[in-house]
Amino acid sequence: MKYLALIFEGFEDEEAMAPFALLRRAGADLTVASTNTQVTGSYGFTLSNIALIQNLNIDNYDVLIIPGGAHWKFLYQSEMVHNIILDFAKKNKYICGICAAPTLFGRLGLLVNKKYTCFTSMNADFKGIYTDQGVTVDGKLITAKSVAYSLEFAYAIIRETMGQAVLDKVWERIYHEK
Repeated sequence: MKYLALIFEGFEDEEAMAPFALLRRAGADLTVASTNTQVTGSYGFTLSNIALIQNLNIDNYDVLIIPGGAHWKFLYQSEMVHNIILDFAKKNKYICGICAAPTLFGRLGLLVNKKYTCFTSMNADFKGIYTDQGVTVDGKLITAKSVAYSLEFAYAIIRETMGQAVLDKVWERIYHEK
């Protein structure tokens, strides 16, 4: 599987970096992409060597990951981002979002009749089933509530897309108690 993560200026640092690091540790083929080759998060951490979205063939990816953070406003206004999310949904690929990101899915109509979670104050009537849990998985939709669940979000992505055996190996390497 190939993983695509979208980040823009103002992404939530931990919601991005914790899953990215754990996915790479699990051996994921992860591409982090944006409209710039360097992106700075909400707390000043700058990621460089970022792939340019416009140079990617989105069809080559199986899993979409979107961290939350202040960049959600840009994501919400970006037709390009909407098209990417909708394309993944149409092709029944994995869509993963944490904190504010699941609200984008809701505004695009992707949470109807689905179990999901998101940053509590950003929940709206998305016609889905809001769980208020740290992480919620419904088929190929993986959502997390907030930065406090960044590790659990990464674990869910690894478990759902690579299997429990791979997650167990990651846990073993990071001394995670089961």
